[in-house]
Amino acid sequence: MGEESLARVAVLLSGRGSNFLSLHAAMERGEIPARIVVVVSNNSKAAGLTKAAELGIPAIAIPRRRSSRLQHDERVIEVLRQQRVEWVCLAGYMRLLSPAFVAAFPRRILNIHPSLLPSFPGLEAQGQALSHGVRLSGCTVHLVDEGLDSGPVVIQKAVPVEDEDTEDSLAARILIEEHRAYPEALSRLLTMDWDIEGRRIRWQPATRGPASG
Repeated sequence: MGEESLARVAVLLSGRGSNFLSLHAAMERGEIPARIVVVVSNNSKAAGLTKAAELGIPAIAIPRRRSSRLQHDERVIEVLRQQRVEWVCLAGYMRLLSPAFVAAFPRRILNIHPSLLPSFPGLEAQGQALSHGVRLSGCTVHLVDEGLDSGPVVIQKAVPVEDEDTEDSLAARILIEEHRAYPEALSRLLTMDWDIEGRRIRWQPATRGPASG
């Protein structure tokens, strides 16, 4: 498949970028008909930026500083439009997107969260799971809307919560599933027909190339 036929993806991250690397590796293996054309971070010291640069992917830091959320997002949107981005993948991006950002890429923004949403949205999801004594946790890939971790679910992977688990040990096991779930979710969105009914994604099993859902 030629590069021009691949979906153009931006990854937004704030830290180490392990999910970015799992997406990139899956694309390199031909499992996702897409390529990452830019990596953007609100943290100029994010390790994910360094990893992107090492892979030859444009890596751009856009710190918020004194700008408003909307002003910051407008700067990010401008960069993504310059790169002709079609899909946006949030990979540990520690910012809530503005309504203007969501509107700029309708039904084209993905996020991964370390819980089985709608349980435990927001920060410290693993700690929330442990404090509530649940026996199952996991991860969720979802489309992004204007709420907090509230968009339609694409894929979920379950992880048992063990009696001896700490936040770190549970997070480490969930991360293994995140690295499987994120590439699978993006591949499905790009290769299957789908639509949204209410809060649910309805899948049609017709295989196709990267196109709109």
